[in-house]
Amino acid sequence: QVTCVEVVEAYVERIKEVNPLINAVVKDRFEEALQEARQVDKLLSESPGDDYLEEKFPLLGVPVTVKEAFSLHGMPNTSGLVNRRNVVATSDATVVSRLKQAGAIPLGVTNCSELCMWYESSNRVYGRTNNPYDLQRIVGGSSGGEGGVLAAACSVIGVGSDIGGSIRMPAFFNGVFGHKPTTGVVPNDGQFPNARGVRTSYLCTGPMCRYAEDLEPVLRVMAGPGVNRLKLNEKVSLEKIKFHCMDHDGGSVFVSPVDKEILQAQKKVVEHLEGELGVQVQRVAIRKMKYSFQIWSAMMSSMDSNGQEAQLFTDLLGDHGKPVWPLWELMKWLVGMSSHTLPAIALGLTEKLMKLNPGVNAKLVSMGKSLQEEMEALLGPDGVLLYPSHPTVAPRHHSPICTPFNFAYTAIFNVLGLPVTQCPLGLSSEGLPLGIQLVAASYNDHLTLAVARHLEKAFGGWVVPGKV
Repeated sequence: QVTCVEVVEAYVERIKEVNPLINAVVKDRFEEALQEARQVDKLLSESPGDDYLEEKFPLLGVPVTVKEAFSLHGMPNTSGLVNRRNVVATSDATVVSRLKQAGAIPLGVTNCSELCMWYESSNRVYGRTNNPYDLQRIVGGSSGGEGGVLAAACSVIGVGSDIGGSIRMPAFFNGVFGHKPTTGVVPNDGQFPNARGVRTSYLCTGPMCRYAEDLEPVLRVMAGPGVNRLKLNEKVSLEKIKFHCMDHDGGSVFVSPVDKEILQAQKKVVEHLEGELGVQVQRVAIRKMKYSFQIWSAMMSSMDSNGQEAQLFTDLLGDHGKPVWPLWELMKWLVGMSSHTLPAIALGLTEKLMKLNPGVNAKLVSMGKSLQEEMEALLGPDGVLLYPSHPTVAPRHHSPICTPFNFAYTAIFNVLGLPVTQCPLGLSSEGLPLGIQLVAASYNDHLTLAVARHLEKAFGGWVVPGKV
């Protein structure tokens, strides 16, 4: 009904309209995108039939945005690091290349936190991204620009990555869908920083979308040949899923208590599933979840099976340059002279402290391995766990520094390697997005995606910002 050029022009206009407020797109490629849209229209006019095109180019003409940490040819690739300010990608990350080959049209790259290791998307290269539902609040991180750009209806698909919740937190704070696939299926190549050592088992690349039904086709393209491991062709009977529900992590001393409205939203999901599907949602209390932050932290800094140590964050901050001394950077930051953000400096300091107690770390790694076995056994071939996405709705700017460990609610599933879909559940009394994580056993991504589609119909999914 409309041409591809009209679609791309509509999204370009939308970005120009709202980006001055939210600062999500940090570099655009509008001219190239419009040129690519013209080529799509030409292809459609000359095509022998739509079926052929649909099979060859499943995402033909669909506008996408890409987290700036991924290489997108001709676009900056700094990850918010000042000494990479002049780095421009000369090739495409594997997932970006696959999306382009499927016909998608990238509109530009979006903001992230410095080195993708914090849950507020703000850095000294591009500044801060604001939440479309309330500009005084964060979009989350590290794929925060993607969360904001999708929530503000500036893009159809977002490319995100997630090592501690970097897809799911922004999706939650911005009321959109995000999927962290089972570990090791979607390639991580072509992003900076990329994972090394043991962290290659925890970093996941995945799709972020406004609509639940878009997650699966995008995941298929991103996964490429690896998609067969995800059982996406299996039909899911929701009535046969064994649902489990956990309201909070059991009371970690490091993490805020879960907001009442988030618990209320989760309760409504349980009531809906029991009433609508006739299933019994089993309440569970998994004791080790209380140590989520400590387990994630220890496993992130452990050695891999070849004895290779995890890369130090302070080395990444230096990016092949002079080593960064976190304490010295903190002194410089206090007088406004550091080129790094406070969260990055703080992470460098805590990393040094983690090294001081190898005995405790080893114990926590072993606790993580036994938690993984417990979760796989609990979920089995047909289980889905309902679990809060975060203890609070989108916090105000800067406040995450006072609650630095709240990301534990998402992070634990990275080290467990499980697939998780973040699903929006309407807005809170303050007009901020609510949501829930849907977790399954490894390679059962099809279950969480099916439940997300069902909950979208029941709870309305994405809500246009400003419609409160």
